[in-house]
Formats: sequence, C-alpha cells, structure tokens
Amino acid sequence: MENLQVDSPVDGEQDKNFYYATQWSLVRSRFRQHRLASISLIILVLLYLFAIFSDFLAPYSSTQRFPKYNFAAPTSIHIYDSEDGFSTPFVYEQKKILDKKTFAWKYEPDLTKKIHIQFFTEGEEYSLFGIFKSNIHLFGIDDKTPVFLFGSDRLGRDVFSRTIHGSQISLSIGLVGVSLSFLIGILLGGVSGYYGGYIDDLIQRFIDFMISLPTIPLWMAFSAVLPRDWSSLKTYFAITIILSIISWGPLARVTRGKILALREEDYTLAAKAAGASTSRIILKHLLPGFSSHLIVSITLSIPGMILAETALSFLGLGIQPPAVSWGTLLQDSQDLMAITNQPWLLIPALFVIGTVLLFNFVGDGLRDAADPYS
Repeated sequence: MENLQVDSPVDGEQDKNFYYATQWSLVRSRFRQHRLASISLIILVLLYLFAIFSDFLAPYSSTQRFPKYNFAAPTSIHIYDSEDGFSTPFVYEQKKILDKKTFAWKYEPDLTKKIHIQFFTEGEEYSLFGIFKSNIHLFGIDDKTPVFLFGSDRLGRDVFSRTIHGSQISLSIGLVGVSLSFLIGILLGGVSGYYGGYIDDLIQRFIDFMISLPTIPLWMAFSAVLPRDWSSLKTYFAITIILSIISWGPLARVTRGKILALREEDYTLAAKAAGASTSRIILKHLLPGFSSHLIVSITLSIPGMILAETALSFLGLGIQPPAVSWGTLLQDSQDLMAITNQPWLLIPALFVIGTVLLFNFVGDGLRDAADPYS
C-alpha cells in the first residue's frame, strides 16, 4: 500500500503567505536573507546618523586649531595603568621632541601625566539642525591637551572631528544629487518611452550626446566657472546640480526601456480606455511596475556621486575651505612626504572607500531581492 504524503499545516500556511504576499513584502523578505547587504544597510544608517549629529559626536569643530600640535600622531586611549590598574578611559599628555636623526618634530606620550576622558562634556558651542544651541559634546578632556583619535593636520586641527563633519557634505551630496538625477531621468525617460516616435529619437540622441562627453573634463569645466567668492552653501548646491545634470542619462535609458515594455500591457490599455491622463498612467500604472529596479539603480548611483564630489574637492574644484568634505580633507595628502610621515591623513580615504563598498553591497542585495520570484 502506497504511503500518502500529506503536507503539514505549517507548510501550507507558508505557501499561502508566499503566494498571497505583496511584491514589497517579498522584496523585504528576500533582502533580509542577504546578510552582507543587511549589515551594510545598518552601517550606512549609522554613518548617516553620525553625519546628522556630527556636532555632538565630534569633540572639536572643523576649524578649531591647536598650533602646538601640528601633525600630531593619533592619540592612544588607555583603560589600564601599571600603577593604578583599570580605570576610566584616559590619555597621556603628549610632549613635543626633536628627532635627532631626521631633525623633524615628533610627539611622544608623557607617562607621568595622565588625563581622563570626560563624557558629555562642555566644549565649543554649536547649533543642532540650525535650531537648538548647545555646547555638550559626546567626549573630550577638560584640559589644554587635546585628544586626536585620527591625529592632527598641518594646522593642528583634529582629523577625527573634521572627518565626522565632512561626512555631512560627502554623504548628503550623494542623496541630493541622485534625487535630482532621478527626477530628470524619470521625466525624460518616461516621456521618451511612452510617446515614442520622433520625441523618443530626439531624447535618445540627446542622451547619447550627454553620455559621450568625457566626465572628468566636463566636471572640471563646470566647476571652474563657479565664482570663488560664493558661500559654501551656494557652492554645495552648484556642485550637486552639476553632478545631477551629468549623471541622469543611464537612469533615463532604464526608465525608457521599462516603459516601452509595459505601455502595451492590458492594464495600461485599460487605463487609456478609461480616459486616464498621460501623467497618471506613467506615475500610477507604469512606474510602480518597475519601481524595485529603479531603487536598485538609484542605490548603485549614489557611490558615483560621492566619488565625483571627492574627486572634484581633491582637485580643488569642488567644495572650498572652510567648508569640509572628505575630498577637501584628502587635499593634505597630495604631498608624498606627508603621506610617508603622516599616514593618518589618508584616513578620510578609508571612509570614502568603505562607504562606496557599503552602497554597492546594498545595491547587490536589492538587485537580488528585486525579483523575488526568481
């Protein structure tokens, strides 16, 4: 007698949940299974939170100087001392000495002078979100001796504080720039794919022209015409618009291709027969059909924006001091001698590389999750 295999109620319930689930719930479930992408997304959220609350997290402002500590090495934080044993985190005061071999100044810890790190301590006043004024910082030391987690630059400014402050521009310019590119790409790509004909040919030839232009010389040409007396805010928005104008072409092509495939579907023809307007058909019926693919394209475009701003600022054509971005911080590492003697000046480059990799990992996870039925 043959054994009849009966599906358990649990398996039946899982199958029911799968087949009746919405596309977005399936995408979320598929994305959670991608461990690397999930972890990368969490780290990116933390990075953006650090950027938002940079004034609180950084012990010093981006312009505060300590003239006696030019090119100071990163400060080591200790919790154990041979005399007192374990204690709260502390640092040793640094003393400046002359290296008799290289005749260069260097800093060594003075083991006789121990300074404890204070948490939620008072420091330089700042304005959080431009509304709330405060002078409370996450950590600092109540002494004239500064703490340099990432060392200091040639003017005695804390590289850690400047890196945290610089993340505001470097991270936000990717989101703002891609948002503008998204609007332009969706608009022109949607019109091109929906109407077709000579409108499609005209827009596609314009996209071909934009894509054929050499990117870096075009960035440099646009940036070079910006007035040097502009404020940091004006320069920020100008650089963002420049990057958006140049990078919308690929997204417009993706939008056009998807709309060409969907405009002859039954639900699109039904919407036309019902008298729906063109804008409603594109926004309400066509775009939701490939919105997951658009999110993937946007996620993978953000690293390009961040790298573009970093490159322009590194070359002196982007964000200008006293504004701080990761690109402006890397200007100090253009000198080979500086890199050899002060390698900590390259730490902002690690943040750029790490952020780009995190966005790529998230994009790969979204790409796999965008088609949950595969």
